[in-house]
Amino acid sequence: MTSLGLSNVGPIFRRELRSYFNSPVAYVVIIVFLSIIGWFFTSNLFLMNVSSLRVVFELVPLIFLFFVPAITMRLLAEEQKSGTLELLTTCPVRDVEIVLGKFLAAWTLLAAAMAPTLLFVITVAALGSLDMGPVLTGYLGLLLMGGVYIAIGILASSLTENQIVAFILSFLIILALFLMDKVLIYVPEAFASTMEFLAIDSHFSNIARGVIDSRNILYFTSLLGFSLYLATVSLERRKW
Repeated sequence: MTSLGLSNVGPIFRRELRSYFNSPVAYVVIIVFLSIIGWFFTSNLFLMNVSSLRVVFELVPLIFLFFVPAITMRLLAEEQKSGTLELLTTCPVRDVEIVLGKFLAAWTLLAAAMAPTLLFVITVAALGSLDMGPVLTGYLGLLLMGGVYIAIGILASSLTENQIVAFILSFLIILALFLMDKVLIYVPEAFASTMEFLAIDSHFSNIARGVIDSRNILYFTSLLGFSLYLATVSLERRKW
């Protein structure tokens, strides 16, 4: 980190992660997240007698639409409103370090929320044969999708001092990416291929099926990196 000039990312990451778990926010969000997924999984398992992880990989992207804006809306908006961001920048800390540290903390929280769902994997494997390839790539896809959503959430949070505005803005951007491949029949043919490529759910679906295509990985990493870059530029605007 030091050689890259990012030596402050670690301390900011740890500070943000502590702030999540030192308040009830992280626990409430994780409990609600797991409760929703657990209810649908157990309903399929016991009521419909279906032992499958399909419901997890179909439901989690929908929950992310609300879950991610909720955990990112305060990251920069709150600090800008309270003035603590200006205090932070009086130290030798670069804007990119602030953005990366907060991003990694939120991504870690998302991974921690998803970790207990591995119990579902164990349950399905115990009840019958389970192809672990699509399961592993499915979780990879969820982490990449979550990372992109978090980066967009941080970008939205950098644009305003109001947490509610940040939540709504990030939700609308994420929702637009999620719905793009679902409204293609209403789009002129000339724009359909572009919208299909920009649709995040189509790339996730490819990975969740067990197909690791460099185009899908490039899509996620490019969108993630571009969103974090814009968030950094947005932070720097206060110096102009």
